[in-house]
Amino acid sequence: MTVIDADGLIMGRLASTVAKRLLAGEEIGIVNAEKAVVSGSKITTFEEYTEIREMGTREFGPYFPRRPDRILKRTVRGMLPYKRLRGKEAMARLKIHVGIPSDLRDAELITVENANMNRLSSNKYVRLGDISTYLGAKF
Repeated sequence: MTVIDADGLIMGRLASTVAKRLLAGEEIGIVNAEKAVVSGSKITTFEEYTEIREMGTREFGPYFPRRPDRILKRTVRGMLPYKRLRGKEAMARLKIHVGIPSDLRDAELITVENANMNRLSSNKYVRLGDISTYLGAKF
């Protein structure tokens, strides 16, 4: 299993890289999901995620999660053909965690170079944990 540390990585770039590797058959675990970064201004990002969250409910309409690990998993799912067998098998190979669980403490953590936060041209960004807290998650 490849373990990726999401601390300081741009969420969209991380998700696209992970989706490609999952489709190639790799088993991936992501730790520190709450420390991933969403680029853009804080106010606009909060408004967009609130709008997405209020669009549906668990019973009817599109359900959008609050927790940072589930938001990241949903982002990766959007980049996979998740309704087909190939996509379902790829999603089964993905494990995302808030923080670092005890069974992965000794694992070698790698990072995704093309998703590094240093690629941002401005200092406008929000951490995924802050978005989740704003949406009402307790993690």
